[in-house]
Amino acid sequence: MPNTAKSKPNSPPAATPKKTATRGLTKITASKGKAQRPVKDEINNLKDKAADQARTAAERGKDKAAEAVGGIGKLIRDSAETVDGSVGKQYGDYVRSAADAVEDFAGKVDAKKVDDIVTDARDFIRKSPAIAIGAAAAVGFLISRLVRSGRDSRLVRSGRDDA
Repeated sequence: MPNTAKSKPNSPPAATPKKTATRGLTKITASKGKAQRPVKDEINNLKDKAADQARTAAERGKDKAAEAVGGIGKLIRDSAETVDGSVGKQYGDYVRSAADAVEDFAGKVDAKKVDDIVTDARDFIRKSPAIAIGAAAAVGFLISRLVRSGRDSRLVRSGRDDA
């Protein structure tokens, strides 16, 4: 008996397991990309928010530092008269000159943006790494001394002296 079943010319070829797996993987990859997009957007938004908050905090810190340095300049200037009377006018002029330099520095810090200060610091560190390391060590030493003196004064006030 002859084979009477005829194949349909317009029907798609039967799907092989490999083609089915490839189509499924393509759909999964596309849906994964769609799911990752909102997560990436949220991460970028959080990163931008954190950067803005850090920049705002740095600006406030810079303003306070400039104010404090300006105050130190004023204290130095106020002590110039004492130096005039006790050591001589020439030394008082040195003190006034130092006060001018400190107040000038405070004005420059106040006038700059935080990003500019960071850029200047990076450039300085690249040009003079040894000086930068020495300055960092000196600042660390001063901070440790301040912390220790604060701790020691709290112990003395509380009646204990086990520093």
